[in-house]
Amino acid sequence: MKMNEPARFSLPEIPEELIRRFDKLGPRYTSYPTADRFHTGFDAKSYIQYLKERSRLSTKPPLSLYIHIPFCASLCYYCACNKVITKDHGRSAKYLEYLEKELQLVTAHLHDREVLSQLHLGGGTPTFLSHAEMRQLMEMLRANFDFSEDAEISIEIDPRTVDAATLQVLAELGFNRTSLGVQDFNPEVQKAIHRLQTFELVDNTVQASRAAGFQSINFDLIYGLPKQNLDSFSETLDQVIALSPDRIALYNYAHLPTRFKPQRRIAEADLPSAEQRLQIFLMSLRRLQAEGYVYIGLDHFARPDDSLARAMDDGSLHRNFQGYTTRSDCDLIGLGLSSIGKIGASYVQNLRTLDEYYACLDKGELPVEKGIDLSMDDLLRRQIIMSLMCSSTVDFNVLEQQYGISFPDYFAHELAQLAYYAKEKMINLSGNAITVEARGRLFVRAVGMAFDHYLTRQTTANYSKLI
Repeated sequence: MKMNEPARFSLPEIPEELIRRFDKLGPRYTSYPTADRFHTGFDAKSYIQYLKERSRLSTKPPLSLYIHIPFCASLCYYCACNKVITKDHGRSAKYLEYLEKELQLVTAHLHDREVLSQLHLGGGTPTFLSHAEMRQLMEMLRANFDFSEDAEISIEIDPRTVDAATLQVLAELGFNRTSLGVQDFNPEVQKAIHRLQTFELVDNTVQASRAAGFQSINFDLIYGLPKQNLDSFSETLDQVIALSPDRIALYNYAHLPTRFKPQRRIAEADLPSAEQRLQIFLMSLRRLQAEGYVYIGLDHFARPDDSLARAMDDGSLHRNFQGYTTRSDCDLIGLGLSSIGKIGASYVQNLRTLDEYYACLDKGELPVEKGIDLSMDDLLRRQIIMSLMCSSTVDFNVLEQQYGISFPDYFAHELAQLAYYAKEKMINLSGNAITVEARGRLFVRAVGMAFDHYLTRQTTANYSKLI
């Protein structure tokens, strides 16, 4: 692939022996440094300094906003998200009051009225909010921000919690993208993970979303769930393909019952073996590409005419804590429990429990739990890792001019490590660039790990397999 050539191509057939040899544990790089490196030495005062620095910039990076809605009416056993299980819808009214308190504290340090290029509501289940509460939330945001004309306004949806009227309300409020938690259509798998939803229910949600005018519909799928096998997941893919979502995220289930208590309700004997998981992934990869989906990277696929595939072509593809996104690097404000933001050369994460979150805001303080200041070395390495993940190419000359370094000297150790991948024709190291070859795109996380300075330091994180 030439450096200026669009990155859109199909993955070739990759020997399974190669996959087994390189399929190690590693970070997903939704940030660098990764979230397990955040520390409590970074506090609310640190965050405020970065907000003030942004307000002083004459030319600001685009701004995104993430809001975490933690409430769910029922428990999905596989879920590792920060959530509050409740059927008491009165709790969301109180939460909105505190979201507004947090928003006011944040905007007090921005000074200028900002323009949002992206908004994403995640959870939990954002559609736990009533229609009136969703209107209240959007009125709150529009009172404090403007939205760009082409703003991407997306929301995660549990098909069990919405109907055509809800989707119409969301469209009227400006939402233009939905992400549906599908996971698997097999009834036995759904029973094992405590998430029962029929094909007809998801079909109705898709049709209602399209009728309401949503521009892009994403499906979240998970392989490696209990009771899954190659045949059952192939049938799920038949149904997914019939519904033709614009994007698909195919996640590898990470079973960590010591860390996530709901997963203790899953019988480990019901989980597919490592070999079965590999075969399910490879089968899914072949089938989705055969159906015309573009492999974006890691676990993301998109229709060729979707904005995610176009972003891959024009170089604006980016990664943040929601995965691959369509906009070039943005500052990100996170609101709500455990949300993560990125302002300037920093990351910041909020407190994780409602009691702590409310208590902090009652004192008039931003609910920051931890974060990190990025050094120049962090920024350089982040740019390299994100370039590998998003564009598959790292241009030495660009980085040398930007950071005042000699790339071969500064990264002599890393380039020596990468020689192993070059030998297997997974990357190309010729000239003044690193280019990820077609057969190496499945292993791009491993290539990025060569530049991760923090991997030599102990962490409490449990990383997932690359595939």
